[in-house]
Amino acid sequence: MGLPNNQSNLLSRSLPALLLAAALLPLTATGQTYHPVTGRRIAPVMGMSGADWLNRPEREREEDTALAIKELHLQPGMVVADIGAGTGYYSIRIARHVLPGGKVLANDIQPEMLRRLRANAEVVQVANIETILGTESDPKLPANAVDLVIMVDVYHELSRPQRILGHIRAALKPGGKLVLLEYRKEDPSVPIRPEHKMSIAEVKAEVEPEGYRFEQSIESLPWQHMIFFRKALPN
Repeated sequence: MGLPNNQSNLLSRSLPALLLAAALLPLTATGQTYHPVTGRRIAPVMGMSGADWLNRPEREREEDTALAIKELHLQPGMVVADIGAGTGYYSIRIARHVLPGGKVLANDIQPEMLRRLRANAEVVQVANIETILGTESDPKLPANAVDLVIMVDVYHELSRPQRILGHIRAALKPGGKLVLLEYRKEDPSVPIRPEHKMSIAEVKAEVEPEGYRFEQSIESLPWQHMIFFRKALPN
């Protein structure tokens, strides 16, 4: 859940002032400060003070979320886990695409986020979402049950990324996919603070050793990489 680069960028891009408050009042994490493989500084988690920004009216235009969901190639009956689901912006949209028979497992470590997510889903009458309260080291997903796991601007905030990736791998079905959306560190024009951006090289270096095979990176979104991995089969 990336934060703005500075206040002038924030205003010039028409992002609401609430996001600046989120930058100042992040949720405190107790895990690692730097990733042991890349040395990347792990960013703080956005707290409830930034929740409204997740559903800002400009988000579709700024991030082309409809295109991102299209690129997931969702099918009826799929089980999709949304890690760090927040207030449900992606969870609700994905849930509609996996009907009939599919569902979304919406995970977050903040109970209030999940409460807001359930309320948002009820308003739009989306019933095929199951909320899961996880921890900093375990998303609490069922084993061998998930077709696709998505993290939208979340991976860079994981304080225990290696442990989380291990649990996700156990939750994915054989051939299951992990998809990360991350703001492009390679692009200085993306108006997000540096610690909330990642490069393709960083993502691959951190994820592949945890039992995943890189498949592709889609670069057609305005600000974000969309990076696809598949669960690697045992040798």
